[in-house]
Amino acid sequence: MWKRYAYAWITLAFFAGSFGLHWLFGWFAFVDEAKTHGEAAHLSPYLVEMGRDTFENWQSEFLQLLWQVVGLAYFLYIGSPSSKENDDRVEAKIDALLELVGKKQGEELIKQIDESHLRHHGHARVHVNPPYVQGGE
Repeated sequence: MWKRYAYAWITLAFFAGSFGLHWLFGWFAFVDEAKTHGEAAHLSPYLVEMGRDTFENWQSEFLQLLWQVVGLAYFLYIGSPSSKENDDRVEAKIDALLELVGKKQGEELIKQIDESHLRHHGHARVHVNPPYVQGGE
């Protein structure tokens, strides 16, 4: 699980680290500002201010970027027609050629290749029923 989702774990670590440092240095700045006004720094006004600043940043940047990255990755993963690339066409052709070698032998070879490349359950379904596929699969 760690190796398979390494990019997500690294991203989560960067996010948690930057989030923690943002709030830590925000506290230091809040304390300094309170000192310049001759007041004591209190936690509740700081939490309100940092919460507002954090959600303001998320609204303007993070959520927009999150939608672009996660949304596009999701649609690519589910095989949206707008995100299909020519690799699927080439892969479908190669799969068909391997099956011509021998239905059972070709399917076993495709399965081995998919497993060795961490692709489980084959590739995305073709959006149109190709002529070489019977029954719409």
